[in-house]
Amino acid sequence: MNLQNPPDYRNDTVLPLHMDVKAKAWAVDAACSGNPGPMEYQAIDLQTGAQVFHYGPVYGTNNIGEFLAIVHALALMEQKGIHDRTIYSDSYNAILWVKKKQCKTKLERNPQTEALYQVIRRAENWLRTHAVTTPILKWETSKWGEIPADFGRK
Repeated sequence: MNLQNPPDYRNDTVLPLHMDVKAKAWAVDAACSGNPGPMEYQAIDLQTGAQVFHYGPVYGTNNIGEFLAIVHALALMEQKGIHDRTIYSDSYNAILWVKKKQCKTKLERNPQTEALYQVIRRAENWLRTHAVTTPILKWETSKWGEIPADFGRK
């Protein structure tokens, strides 16, 4: 076995050269122009660099997008029978919200945000009715650079 490139880790242009980043993983991230404002999120497969999914833009907040990105990844993995992946997110809040099965947003609920609130309700319900066994890990931006799912708008 080659210790420089063990099979569970990547060593190419998509990921940083860190042994503690798992390659069998999806990275998720959200972007929001203003907060609240037009929000979108996506997942990137760390083995291939391919976009797994993209949602938005819709009017919302960055934290909501981060939360929904994780739940979207979990649901898609379950739907496709994927049980050997990790999810990386750079959002402490979103990871905590997923663990608590509740999106603790302060976004005003009004006609402009009602459709997003329905998506949040579906995500919370999914979390309450499904056992989450997929590891959800914090992306260590200070060590590894921007998460590969970053939209590059900083």
